[in-house]
Amino acid sequence: MAEKGCGNMENNSSGDAVPGRIEQILCQPCSSKDKQTVADVFCSICDEFQCLDCSNIHKAYAFMKNHKLVNAIDIKAKPVSFDMKGLDQCDEHQKQLEFFCEDENQLCCSTCAIVDHRKCHSVVEIQKIAGRSASASSQLNASLQDIREKAETVIKYTKSSKEQLDQDVKEVSLKIRRMRDDVMKLFDDLEVSVAKDAESFKTETLNKLTRKQSNSEKHIADATKSLETIDNVHQKGTSSQQFILEQKMKKQVDELSSNVDKEYQRLETVTVSFDFDETLKLPPLSISDYIPGQLTLKYSVPEAVKPITPVDPIVKLTKITSIDLKKTGDDAEEPLYTGLDFLPDGRLVAVDNKKKKCLIYNEKLKKVGSFQLSYIPQSVVAVSVEEVAITSANKYQIDFLRVSKSNDISLIRTCKVKTKYESICMKDERHFVVGTIDDTRPVRIVSLSGEEKDFSINCPNKKYPIGTSACTYIRNSDKVVLTDRYEHTVYIYDIRTNTSVVVKDDQINEPVGVAVDPSDCLLVCSIKTHSIVQISQTGRVLSSYKLDMKNPRIVCVSKNKSIIAVTNNFKGEGKLQLFKVTY
Repeated sequence: MAEKGCGNMENNSSGDAVPGRIEQILCQPCSSKDKQTVADVFCSICDEFQCLDCSNIHKAYAFMKNHKLVNAIDIKAKPVSFDMKGLDQCDEHQKQLEFFCEDENQLCCSTCAIVDHRKCHSVVEIQKIAGRSASASSQLNASLQDIREKAETVIKYTKSSKEQLDQDVKEVSLKIRRMRDDVMKLFDDLEVSVAKDAESFKTETLNKLTRKQSNSEKHIADATKSLETIDNVHQKGTSSQQFILEQKMKKQVDELSSNVDKEYQRLETVTVSFDFDETLKLPPLSISDYIPGQLTLKYSVPEAVKPITPVDPIVKLTKITSIDLKKTGDDAEEPLYTGLDFLPDGRLVAVDNKKKKCLIYNEKLKKVGSFQLSYIPQSVVAVSVEEVAITSANKYQIDFLRVSKSNDISLIRTCKVKTKYESICMKDERHFVVGTIDDTRPVRIVSLSGEEKDFSINCPNKKYPIGTSACTYIRNSDKVVLTDRYEHTVYIYDIRTNTSVVVKDDQINEPVGVAVDPSDCLLVCSIKTHSIVQISQTGRVLSSYKLDMKNPRIVCVSKNKSIIAVTNNFKGEGKLQLFKVTY
């Protein structure tokens, strides 16, 4: 709500008042039209001083008839509220934020609290807890100050580097010109050749440095603007408004901090130099065949800047619930779940390889939906809010099923492919990453329409039978992960650099199922150690969590990154378990 002044006020009270003056408050609607009209009444609902003409609007509309009007003279001081510029409004319902869900760490309006958080245990009024986080504002200020200082350092070094770069390039030309006096025409050609390369490097690098400087100037502007907003809310806003702003800005500040840290870590001094070979000889060759020198392009990190070493957090798993997978009724075989994935709303989808079924479980692992398939399913992935894709162990196809909010399952379409696929995960909104069955290309890309293509990576040239390998994809770093069960190995391929990391460790014994955890590390099912092993993207084994199930085979992570599901393959002791993920 914007601040609204009370107009001109004259009084006859003590203090700084001028004797003889009478307090006058102007009508706010009239003031907005550049009219000077004395206010007669104050409406607490409209939060305005109004003259008699403007207040007559209350008689025209039924919904305003209950507004309470009081004599303007009786209102000594109108409460001043700070304009949050929409920050205190719910993004989804455009209503006032009045509650805070401590279970999910989320601000709520009255609709959110009733509809989306009715199952949560701790939804409290913001007014009651607003005073708890007195230090949060100072932490946000500190983070923003740090962001601004780092961005200013980036600008300082980029400006210096640009100046040095220009000076170095000029020095290259001067050195070549001095040498040209001795060898004449040969060095005329040399100057043209080397100066062209140097200028090309200068242009490319200047563009890079200019972009870096522009980004950092934007970071400074964003941080400064946020600091001003926090300062204004801290000075003028209520404790509830301060609390709301802090919650709203945490994500922005974290993202801004991450962006500045990336620029800060990549600070580098760019130099250009040219040096002649000590054993210079001048054979009768053209300058294009023999260049008596070398253009050196060098990047170096300034000593004043200490690179920030990223730390991979150690995952902690706390079991939430567990169910046994056993034969029921006239079943000839025990269930065998070979695929798991979470829908965005938290429901778990499983495929039963033995019974040829797609199953839906709620957050308490109660079975709420089932669909009979005509083929042997192998793996499953959630494609969207109400759509899943299933691979087949005996068919050249990928099926797309709709899973409704009421847990009804129906076949949408079947996509024919030329390769049999086992594991499957999303690469982006339009493509899958899939692990093959008995194919020399162990991991491939398949579009949602069935177009198949290969990665440009050097995978092992071997065929993997069913149950001996699985793959996943780390979207943020563009890396493909492949497990090799009987080689006790996990391969991590960097698509951007076409490099790979081979992970072998005593804690990894017959790895199969693999998923990406909330910190973009890997969670691998180690069958013979009955464990979930956490591995960093660089191949370092971070932790190993011993399960109370034998031979864990499949693992998946919920879309909100807070829950994982694990199932196994052990005759007579099949289990499906949920774990809470913390660090």
